[in-house]
Amino acid sequence: MPRALMLHEEAPRCRVIDLASTDLPHRAVSVDIDYSDLNYKDALAVTGKGKIVRDYPFVPGIDFAGTVRESHHEQYAPGDRVILTGWGVGERYWGGYAETMNVDAEWLVPCPQPLSMRKAMLLGTAGLTAMLCVLRLEAAGLPAGSAVLVTGATGGVGSWAVSILHHLGYEVHAVTGKIEQHDWLERLGARQVLDRSEFEGQPRPLEKGRWIGAIDSVGGLTLANVLARMEYHGLVAAVGLAGGTDLPTTVMPFILRGVSLLGTDSVMIPFEHRRAAWHRLSALPNGLFERMAVDEIGLDRIEERAEAMLAGKVHGRVLINPKR
Repeated sequence: MPRALMLHEEAPRCRVIDLASTDLPHRAVSVDIDYSDLNYKDALAVTGKGKIVRDYPFVPGIDFAGTVRESHHEQYAPGDRVILTGWGVGERYWGGYAETMNVDAEWLVPCPQPLSMRKAMLLGTAGLTAMLCVLRLEAAGLPAGSAVLVTGATGGVGSWAVSILHHLGYEVHAVTGKIEQHDWLERLGARQVLDRSEFEGQPRPLEKGRWIGAIDSVGGLTLANVLARMEYHGLVAAVGLAGGTDLPTTVMPFILRGVSLLGTDSVMIPFEHRRAAWHRLSALPNGLFERMAVDEIGLDRIEERAEAMLAGKVHGRVLINPKR
């Protein structure tokens, strides 16, 4: 009987329980899960502080990596290594905080060699999103070796963005409010670490241009301030809303400097784009994974770490081993 973290409307909200195989959803592919992870959206779902989950009881977890146990779809066979991110899993459909889960074949991506299950979830939605941002910037013409700003740099997306951009030869400037993590960001590859407060005030329509590229995982005032500081024909990949959904900017960066705001989605992105991003991720050197801050936990500690993440007390990645 697989164990799972189950959410309930009544207290206690989070309970680790044993599921019968008949309790699992009736879907084409059954996967034995090796690892999952904890993302900001997961933290909102687990704590109930965001309107992520609407139907109860519910198994959360927007990501997982594992091995196919049983398949009723021609695309996958028992023993195949697979990754799942997005598609509403962990929001509308039961997700990865379990030892085994049944899912639709269309939600899966083959795990490319030489990526291990553990490395796949050290990346997870965070690493995938960071790579998708890099691909958007590259496709838009980001000059090789140019200066790129990364906001929310100690979070999952931000820290992977810093690592990947540095590995690709860009000059990375990282923004964080966590002074104690400056040294770690520099080890990841940040040339300069900037204080978050510089980007939290009311933005002017335009400031001195400082960066040709940026990856923003915060939104709100932070994104508005970033846009005002982009150089001529600057490129900004926007992917987050931790700082709010409003964008209090003007048209000035767009019509006077030709700045481009590149929306980046990781939830519904088509299979071929998703697979291409995972192949790029699978080629990353081991050193990037070794420098990533990792907290590996079992199902019983997810609620605690979710609260800590929403309180800004987590940096790097939280890896979940459901068998731990």
